[in-house]
Amino acid sequence: MLRRALGLLPRPIAAARARSFSTDLPAAHTADATFMEAWNKVIPNMDPPKTPLSFMHPRPPTPSSIPPKLTVNFVLPYASELSTKEVDMVIVPATTGQMGVLPGHVATIAELKPGVLSVHEGSETTKYFVSSGFVFIHANSFADIIAVEAVPLDRIDANLVQKGLADFTQKLSSATTELEKAEAQIGIDVHSALNSALTG
Repeated sequence: MLRRALGLLPRPIAAARARSFSTDLPAAHTADATFMEAWNKVIPNMDPPKTPLSFMHPRPPTPSSIPPKLTVNFVLPYASELSTKEVDMVIVPATTGQMGVLPGHVATIAELKPGVLSVHEGSETTKYFVSSGFVFIHANSFADIIAVEAVPLDRIDANLVQKGLADFTQKLSSATTELEKAEAQIGIDVHSALNSALTG
């Protein structure tokens, strides 16, 4: 019965299964030749601007066996916390729940919510509080973590967190517009996550 049902599926679906995932393909360095020509015509004495592609390196191929370490890049808009750091595991606060990432993890993209990101290397664990962002896990045991804000957990003042939570709770109870309520609720969510990160 199942074989018969599979035979009824249109061919494009079966063909789509055979295609490789983008993480399986090597990253290729390509320059937009049309843009470069236009730039050199208009401003010949100035180097063209760098695009994100110029900062990317070719992606290593997917290994035939699972490597012993996970390679992590952890970046913020203004800094790079970890760059090609080999670790044993990372635990990220995904919107679907805490997600542990080990070498050989299946390729995944996940959104981050306010919470604790843990980087495990041997017996050492480094913890960061992240506000939001994304994690891109590649099939070749590379993980790219992009966060909007991140602070090492040991730099957070628990008294300021408690004060902020109380302030936003008071703002929520006195809010009159939907915008004020939404802003206060976001403040409560972030400070509650900070509080649980520090106490738990």
